[in-house]
Amino acid sequence: MAIFTYDKIPEYYIMKPNTNDFKKYLEVAQAAALQAGVVLKKHFRKLAPSMINEKAQHDFVTHVDRQSEDIIKDHIRRNFRDHAILAEESSAEKSTSPYQWIIDPLDGTLNYIHGLPGFAISIALQIQGDLTVGLIYEPLREHIYSAIKGNGAFKNDKRICVSSSNNLSTALIATGFPFRIKDIIDPYLKVFKDLFMQATGIRRCGSACLDLAYTAEGIFGGFFEYGLSPWDIAAGALLVQEAGGIVTDFKGSGEYMKTGNVIAGTKGVHHEMLRIIQKTFQH
Repeated sequence: MAIFTYDKIPEYYIMKPNTNDFKKYLEVAQAAALQAGVVLKKHFRKLAPSMINEKAQHDFVTHVDRQSEDIIKDHIRRNFRDHAILAEESSAEKSTSPYQWIIDPLDGTLNYIHGLPGFAISIALQIQGDLTVGLIYEPLREHIYSAIKGNGAFKNDKRICVSSSNNLSTALIATGFPFRIKDIIDPYLKVFKDLFMQATGIRRCGSACLDLAYTAEGIFGGFFEYGLSPWDIAAGALLVQEAGGIVTDFKGSGEYMKTGNVIAGTKGVHHEMLRIIQKTFQH
């Protein structure tokens, strides 16, 4: 049984989990992701048109997204009934719990719909607003990226670290197009051009959580994107930080979960990307 200590704060007692608790949280996240991954693999390239809906213009959801989310949420609730859950396909829950799970049941839905093998499941846990556990599961390749704050980042239980590239001229950069906010396409394309002229290359894979996982693994030297949601960012941001990288918003602050604007990468690459991006995005 887990041992907890308690600190009194004005409104409630906050539990401080020990290392075994963090491992338990990660184990639950992994078990949930593996169960949901079975569904994703089962229906990949087998979607009927009736299984696809458009939430907003060019923003799609499938029955598989929802089924995956239900599996993950049910598994978490069986283990931690009092924890809050923030998930892409559900309404936000009102809760005073210091524990909040952040879930993307299928990141890369458009890839999935078109049969492009670039999608993943992302699960993270915040404790008192602090990212503590992160897991990204790439079902088709059976790759599990995981991190516990302060304990490093791993891929299939093997430690990973960010790229040795410390400047744009030696780095491959990842990004995503702002399809939900197309009115910023002109400044975005300016940033794209400025980075393109200095980086080794730029890739757009269609799954922000995988872009962050690949940055943590050292495939990409850096990643940037505008207007993401917390479930796109949470697990991947922790992975990059635990792999030795830096993650900020476009201001260079740690408010990326609120703003949705993310720059991640090695120290040198992040510094150069931030300088270039801030010339255009000064807000």
